[in-house]
Amino acid sequence: MFDDRLYASLPAVGIARLVNGGEVSAREVVDVALAVSAERDRALRAFTALWADAARARAAEVDAEVGRGVWLPLAGVPIAVKASEGAGSPQNRRLVAAGCVPIGATSVPGSGTGWQTYGSTGRGPTLNPLNAAWSPGGSSAGAGAAVGAGLVPLATGSDGAGSVRIPAAWCGAVGFKPTNGLLPARDRAGLNSPGVIVRDPADAMAYLRAAAPATAAAPAPAATAGTLRVVWSPTLGYADTAPAVAATALRALDRIARAGLCRLVDHPLELRDPAPAWTALRAGAADGSTGALLQANARALRAVFEEADLLATPTTPHPPHGHEGPGPRMSVALTWAFNLSGHPAITLPAGRTPDGEPVGLQLIARHHADARLLEAAAAWHGRSPVRSGAGPSGGGQRVV
Repeated sequence: MFDDRLYASLPAVGIARLVNGGEVSAREVVDVALAVSAERDRALRAFTALWADAARARAAEVDAEVGRGVWLPLAGVPIAVKASEGAGSPQNRRLVAAGCVPIGATSVPGSGTGWQTYGSTGRGPTLNPLNAAWSPGGSSAGAGAAVGAGLVPLATGSDGAGSVRIPAAWCGAVGFKPTNGLLPARDRAGLNSPGVIVRDPADAMAYLRAAAPATAAAPAPAATAGTLRVVWSPTLGYADTAPAVAATALRALDRIARAGLCRLVDHPLELRDPAPAWTALRAGAADGSTGALLQANARALRAVFEEADLLATPTTPHPPHGHEGPGPRMSVALTWAFNLSGHPAITLPAGRTPDGEPVGLQLIARHHADARLLEAAAAWHGRSPVRSGAGPSGGGQRVV
């Protein structure tokens, strides 16, 4: 019997395997997803709307296709859609074609505030499933909360400065931003890339195969995951990273290295603070100083990737803040440099600070090395202690 416990234990690719094999129907999966979401989201407030009728109709279509012998790579997988993006975006259309079933829209920040690491609904703010006192991050706030709480195994989002990676890190999930331009950008500046939040990096690879099949099928370099060279930078040369956050992320990376899955390479990295360039590009006001900053950072990153396969940082410089906002801290300080540079990036759960706060480990790869990045993330996530929920709970109130 397919029930909520089995549903919560399966990654997206596991659900698709059962549906394609005829062991469970897409309708059964979607009914469980809708029931779980309707019950648990009363407190969490990850969704702004559930699309029960449309989801069941799509599940019936998937079952009919599977019944005709059509193999769908993501057959029957319930997904959540970022409200500001909608089900008709290119990535969501491609996921539906691969067999996914959108079940609802997830929260994004409301208007009237300068900070974007929260989610707004008509029932109140979105809560972090790990601790109700924390923000879930943003702007893909509901997406991070829905995946972190186990309402869906996969939620789409968009990442213009870290808006997929930050909520994933704060909600104990995995968040992936592809190489800029791989999928159509959602802003004129080309900074806002579609992306995905999942529980398992294997699902991010399935997402990439569905949303950008040519890239996912590209052959990986000859080196294996165990020979990957990694440069660690807690600040990128400019961020004010909290020592407890940096130490937690570095411990996770050290465990991976001790397991023989990578080798740390010493390469000092000093990027220029991307804030003025990001702001100018978003405003359509780029000038000579913008170009100079971008060129300087591009040179520094090229030098890193001449020495190493991956760059690793904490995902955010500080732990989740409360619902009152981050204050003067810049949650995007370690993520938006790669919206400007265009490199693919992923965040993995790295454990908790001594105070129980979740920390993400961000990994960045060369341009268009998306598949290689996800292969490494899957190997590290499955064979090391880097798991959601590692470390102390912090004693806070869990939402679900």
